[in-house]
Amino acid sequence: MSEKLVIMPRLRAAGVLDGVRWAYDSAVRRALDDYSEDAGYDTALLGSLRFTLFRDRLDRVFSCGRYALQAGVDENVGLDLVRVELTEKDRTSMPVLPADLVRRVNRDGSPGWALGDLQFLLASCEFGKIDILPWPRRSPAKQQVAMQLPPATEQPLALFDVVDTDLAESDQTSPSLTTFMVAHTLDAVSGRRELVFGRTRFNSGGGQAWYWYENLLTLPLTQGGQRPSTPTQSGPDGVPDAPVRLRKVDSTLPKASDRQ
Repeated sequence: MSEKLVIMPRLRAAGVLDGVRWAYDSAVRRALDDYSEDAGYDTALLGSLRFTLFRDRLDRVFSCGRYALQAGVDENVGLDLVRVELTEKDRTSMPVLPADLVRRVNRDGSPGWALGDLQFLLASCEFGKIDILPWPRRSPAKQQVAMQLPPATEQPLALFDVVDTDLAESDQTSPSLTTFMVAHTLDAVSGRRELVFGRTRFNSGGGQAWYWYENLLTLPLTQGGQRPSTPTQSGPDGVPDAPVRLRKVDSTLPKASDRQ
């Protein structure tokens, strides 16, 4: 059985792909709302906005980073922080996932998330260029991911796809994780977008950048649950209680994002 047929059902059943899809859709909507060429913004800024918002929404839906719950706290506590600056559509469509389902596991400064032994990073590129993403020109972390030894069930290496096994196994942060990539694009003019999840291929000689990937925008959603609106609690004097914020800040996260 191919790796894709093993990995994708596992991620779908856990709701991880629903979370990724929601985070991307929310990030794109907000980025396009804020973007204005008349104000002097350019496509580079739009790309930066989308990446930053995508990372933030992933942390929200997976309860990671600054949205992580303290141990023993009910998962519905502190939703005021999770929902800050989200639209009503984003709040009600956010998948309901266990707070301990996904953990934040970065790789050499590149933001990453992990379910068990499966990790994924983010990569943005120009619309229509996902199939030929040049991994040799990306960050060291993404080069390492593309240089992982290919799954045995996938096609053999092409003639010019040279794998440096020392580099492929050099990541000391998460040596037991198999790492995949979520690639995303957005055309500022037409609004067309792409979002895929797959196994990258070190295309040092050019050509295909993936062993396989799945288009997440056409994949049916599996999570039917929606987060209910948080009822306002009133104190004994009839005055609404102050919002409770019991999410903790993860001080180990990098301060600068890896966008390459």
